Amino acid sequence: MMTHRKILDDAVKKLENAGIYEAKHDAWALFEASFNMSRTDYYMNDERDADERMNELYVERIERRAKHEPLQYILGNTCFMGMDFTVTPAVLIPRFDTEVLVDEALRIIPEGSKVLDMCTGSGCIAISIALLGKNNVTGVDISDDALRVAEINRVRLKATECVDFIKSDMFEAVNGTYDYILSNPPYIRSSDIDELADEVKDMEPRLALDGTEDGLFFYRILASESGRFLNNGGALIMEIGYDQAEDVSRLLEENKFTDIRVIKDLAGLDRVVCGWRK
Repeated sequence: MMTHRKILDDAVKKLENAGIYEAKHDAWALFEASFNMSRTDYYMNDERDADERMNELYVERIERRAKHEPLQYILGNTCFMGMDFTVTPAVLIPRFDTEVLVDEALRIIPEGSKVLDMCTGSGCIAISIALLGKNNVTGVDISDDALRVAEINRVRLKATECVDFIKSDMFEAVNGTYDYILSNPPYIRSSDIDELADEVKDMEPRLALDGTEDGLFFYRILASESGRFLNNGGALIMEIGYDQAEDVSRLLEENKFTDIRVIKDLAGLDRVVCGWRK
């Protein structure tokens, strides 16, 4: 048998040797989940022998993390906008950058609006806008696997009355009009994907990352086709890469959007572009 302290110390060293940047944080997170033990409980029981079954689970999870599998996929969940979302390798892991998009949308969108979320993935944007903003939201994705995850989140977070999901290749199967359209589309240039961290380029779905050659493929579709699905005075609000504000703003201008604004994230980088259709 091994003590809790010995098990945790060994895990931190293993992750450090594997080049995991936040080795101690990740070892702690997996420890708490595997042993169902808070940090307070740990410090009161650090020299006690660990449960063998729980230790086997913890070791297996540490091995996965040492191979650079994302922590969120191992745990099966992540926090976004203060809510716990299920995530699997079928969906992009929700990030703080996307909370900038949701915060801006919640500031702009009145309660009771009809909202379309394109490229919904885990459904984190759609469900956040529906629950926090008291809106009716339809999420769209081309991936059956992603939509299964989104549906799990819709049920778990009790959003079944205000959120629906449909399978569609962008606007292909979308009907009706909406007050607002939101999207965090794939926007990484194809040539840049191999430069991403291993746990992103090798573990997260390429379908959710690849914006094709110049990273603007999906923005062109959103800018050119959203007008047909937006009510008069509606807005298109999109997350962008830090160096895409000028190009995406130009696409909106070319498609008769007005009052175009760029919103920065907390690091001062361009993160969201929105434009109105009048």
